[in-house]
Amino acid sequence: MKEYGSNVQKLVEHVVSVEDRDKRTKHAHILIELMRQIHPQMRDGHDYSKKLWDDLYVMANFELDVDSPFPPPPKEALGKKPMRVPYNQSKLKHKYYGRNLELLVLKATVAPTKNERKAFVSYLVKLMQNFYEQWNKDTIQTNTCLDQILELSGYKLQDEVNELKRDGIIMEANPKDGNRTPNRFNNANTPNGSLKQNRNGGRRFNKNRNNRNNKFKKRRN
Repeated sequence: MKEYGSNVQKLVEHVVSVEDRDKRTKHAHILIELMRQIHPQMRDGHDYSKKLWDDLYVMANFELDVDSPFPPPPKEALGKKPMRVPYNQSKLKHKYYGRNLELLVLKATVAPTKNERKAFVSYLVKLMQNFYEQWNKDTIQTNTCLDQILELSGYKLQDEVNELKRDGIIMEANPKDGNRTPNRFNNANTPNGSLKQNRNGGRRFNKNRNNRNNKFKKRRN
């Protein structure tokens, strides 16, 4: 095995050639510790110790007869291909949302009351906006998310989506600060913004007035 090097392989062949079983067992345990030190980054656990003994038996070509804490692995397991994992091959309409969001849309369609379905759709819109921003590094409009939910639901949430569009209670994403604010609001027209401008203007006015007073005092002197 290449991960241990040719010197370890030679030591394994020497341990196999030892005639005394007790001595051979002692040398095998020492060799296991040497193999452990070759890869100190590996965690020292029960599974890793078993792996070391399995590797030792493999390098010895299953001819090592010692008292080990683990039984030798079967020869049939050597070189056996692992079982193939059956991956889900279903096509996703929107890959950046994932299969779980499609399942959530289907779950929203079977909610018992209309208010619960509307709340479910509102939650899905916010979730879709987060997924879209992580995938595309950009924002997506609320109406676009509602149309996609409507498509994924097979138009079973038509009434709920229409009411949410009409009421406009779902907040749009502000890409600058990440908060949910309605589009009709402008930060520049907020009371805090105007107060800040007046306050700065007042400071400039006070500064200019002080400069004029200082000049007038110098002239009088």
